[in-house]
Amino acid sequence: MHEIRIHGRGGQGTVLAAEILAKALVAEGKHVVAIPSFGFERRGAPVSACLRVDGREIRAMTNIYRPDTLLCIDPTVGRAVNIFDGMAAHGALVQATKRPVEELAAPDTVGTLGLCDAVGVALEIFGRPITNSVMLGAFARTTGLVSLESLKEGIEAADFRDAGLAQNLTAVERGYAGTTVYRRTEDGYEARN
Repeated sequence: MHEIRIHGRGGQGTVLAAEILAKALVAEGKHVVAIPSFGFERRGAPVSACLRVDGREIRAMTNIYRPDTLLCIDPTVGRAVNIFDGMAAHGALVQATKRPVEELAAPDTVGTLGLCDAVGVALEIFGRPITNSVMLGAFARTTGLVSLESLKEGIEAADFRDAGLAQNLTAVERGYAGTTVYRRTEDGYEARN
């Protein structure tokens, strides 16, 4: 079983991202449980959502306390909450940031790191910093747990209007293409192709 925790802020589509990712994973024949978590339900407040993915039926419906992958769709939410809390050893972090890898303070538990300037991409496409679709593309590129095509199917299954659908499809493609993936080495992080 692979456990994923998504971190963002209210208004960025964190819970919607979990739903789209769940649909994409189901389209690939996987079993998925999506668990939204709401704190303060206001724009800008930290929000998280969790997913469990497995090749067989999943019975656990609790929150996720030892995630294998963290998907952080907001570059600032890590200052408000400890996104790394309970992260499994050698886990993956998919982070929205325009900062270079050398400037990030990731704990030793992060074995794979995917970085994407999701805010910049979102501003170009939507005119607002709504990064969920961009970061779903970054997630696919970093983890390989879901294909870009399945993510597009998940977005098409969401209830976007015509222009919104086209923008979100573009966003997921740009997130996938614009993500740099790094592996932890003894000397820090090294980019991988």
